[in-house]
Amino acid sequence: MTAQVIDGNALSRQLRAEVAQRAAALTARGHQPGLAVILVGDDPASAVYVRNKVKACADAGFHSVLEQYAADLSEAALLERIDALNRDPAIHGILVQLPLPAHIDDHRVIEAISASKDVDGFHVSSAGALLVGEPGFKACTPYGCMKMLESIGLHDLRGKHAVVIGRSNIVGKPMALMLLQANATVTVCHSGTADLSHHTRQADIVVAAVGKRKVLTADMVKPGAVVIDVGMNRDEAGKLCGDVDFENVKEVAGWITPVPGGVGPMTITMLLVNTCEAAERLGA
Repeated sequence: MTAQVIDGNALSRQLRAEVAQRAAALTARGHQPGLAVILVGDDPASAVYVRNKVKACADAGFHSVLEQYAADLSEAALLERIDALNRDPAIHGILVQLPLPAHIDDHRVIEAISASKDVDGFHVSSAGALLVGEPGFKACTPYGCMKMLESIGLHDLRGKHAVVIGRSNIVGKPMALMLLQANATVTVCHSGTADLSHHTRQADIVVAAVGKRKVLTADMVKPGAVVIDVGMNRDEAGKLCGDVDFENVKEVAGWITPVPGGVGPMTITMLLVNTCEAAERLGA
C-alpha cells in the first residue's frame, strides 16, 4: 500500500480563492483587509518568508505593509511602532516575523500586538481562547494541519488517537489543543521521549513537528495512519525535507503530507484566512 498524498499546494489554492472572494466583498464595503508585516534584522530565511507573505496578500486583494528594520532596532522603538499599527484602522492584522534579535523580548513584542489583530495566533489571549473553545485566532501552522485533515474527511476525530511529536508553543501545544477540540485522544511527545515508537505505532494520526530529519521512520507508523510532516530541514545534498522519512513511511501510511508542498503553503494561507476574519470582525 502506498499512501495518498495530501497536496498542500492544491488545498492552499482552493482556500486562497475563497479568501480572495471574501476580501473582494469586504473591499466593496470599504473594509479592504490589511496586514502589516514587520521584519527586524537580515535573516535570509525570514526575508524569504516575509516576501512570500506580502505576495500572498497582494494576490488575495489585501492591502499589505512591509516594514523592515535594522537588527539594532531597539525594543522600545519596535513596541512604539506596534502601538501605532494597533491604532491604524487600515490594518487588521499585525505579524512580527520571528526570530527577533537577541536583545528584543519575543514574548513582550507578541503581547504588545492587539488581540484583535493577532493573526499569527501567538498572543496569550488567542491561546486562552483556543484552550476554552472560545472564538479566537488559531496559530497558522497547526490551523493549516487541521484543514488538511478536514480535506480528507477527518472533521470529527472522535475515537482517533493522535500523537504530536514536538512541544513548542508555535506548533506542538496549539496543535494538541486543536486535535483535542476535534475530539481526538492526544499524546504529546518530543524527539527524546523514551520509546517514542511505542506511542506512534498506536496513533491514527501522527504530527511530526520537531525540526529533525527522519525523526519518524516507517517502523514507527501504524499501517494506514495519517502522517502530517511540519518539519523543514535540509538533507546531505541541501535538498528541502521534513521530519518524516517520506519515501519509506509512504509505503506504510494511508495519507501523508510531502515536504515541500505540504504544510508550508498552508501556513501562509491560514494567515490570510485569519487576516480576512479580523477584517470581517472589525468591519461588521
